[in-house]
Amino acid sequence: MSVGISLILLIIACSPTFNWRQVQGNDAPFSVLLPSKPSTFSRSVDLDGIKLNMTMTATEVDGIVFAVGSAKLNDINQATSAIQAMKIALVKNINGSVKSESASAVSGGPQGNVSKIDIEALGPPENNGQPKVLFAHLEAKGQYIYQVIVIGPQKAVSTESVETFMQSFKAS
Repeated sequence: MSVGISLILLIIACSPTFNWRQVQGNDAPFSVLLPSKPSTFSRSVDLDGIKLNMTMTATEVDGIVFAVGSAKLNDINQATSAIQAMKIALVKNINGSVKSESASAVSGGPQGNVSKIDIEALGPPENNGQPKVLFAHLEAKGQYIYQVIVIGPQKAVSTESVETFMQSFKAS
């Protein structure tokens, strides 16, 4: 019987929920690992008066959404304002509050100015009684802005999947 149980455990271990694959941006220069085959769509957004067309590349696995949003700015001087507006909108979408935040900016590098904000936010409990958690990396690099997000029930979102996803994101 222990051989049967060991075989079942081995089969389960070899059937990962996440099937990581590298994805390239269609409209913006980036690459990222996503845990399943993504869908891509575009829509108009208003980031506190900055109107843009944002392309979302996203997938959902076990109720957890992994997504990269990208848009090209008409005026690179709006980059910092745009990513601040994204942060506010993302936290508002989950009726949440920011649990932790870090920000950085580098001026005049080979890619121009680069601004980044990383946040973790927590929303109130939903239908299943679990709070929703949001991890977001927001980045402005040259003419492009990016939002790299993981959102889902707090207990379902693993640190390993968030780290794999976030660390794989590269804006070119």
